[in-house]
Amino acid sequence: MGKSSKYLIPLKSLSEGVHEYEYTLDDAFFGHTDSSEITKGTVAAVLTVHRTGDIFELHFAIQGNIVIPCDRCLDDMTLPVATEETLYVKFGEEYREEDDNLIVVPETEGTIDVAWYLYEFVALTIPLKHTHKEGECNPEMEKILQAHSSVEASDDGESEATDPRWNALKKLKETNN
Repeated sequence: MGKSSKYLIPLKSLSEGVHEYEYTLDDAFFGHTDSSEITKGTVAAVLTVHRTGDIFELHFAIQGNIVIPCDRCLDDMTLPVATEETLYVKFGEEYREEDDNLIVVPETEGTIDVAWYLYEFVALTIPLKHTHKEGECNPEMEKILQAHSSVEASDDGESEATDPRWNALKKLKETNN
């Protein structure tokens, strides 16, 4: 992800107290990431930095929409995102992440680039399975998927894909019961 000065927070020069930064994460922002998962979006992010001595609490409030590929038909789909995350930052000799939400930045630099954290927090809102709502997938791709899959209903009424080669083993299991 390319560095942009608008995402650099000058921690060392911040006075004690609360400071607020607002960002709009748009297509250009997501286009500069090294990930192909999020291709576009319009996301508003508010970063509140609370400085107490040499400890900084960074609170991110993120809300908007992103465009990602549908797992089923591979067409783009819009996904609403909303999250709030908090990071703690302190000064040290070299940059390191001490745990999931504590970061040490070199005191000689005194800055932190929040661009990657903004992207990461948005990406973490994406569910493992992300598909269009029923009936909204690309109809041509749906036809191709149906032609290449075998679907059978399970006991709970949900349909699940089954490889037809397993049918012989299922018959063996049923005859032994």
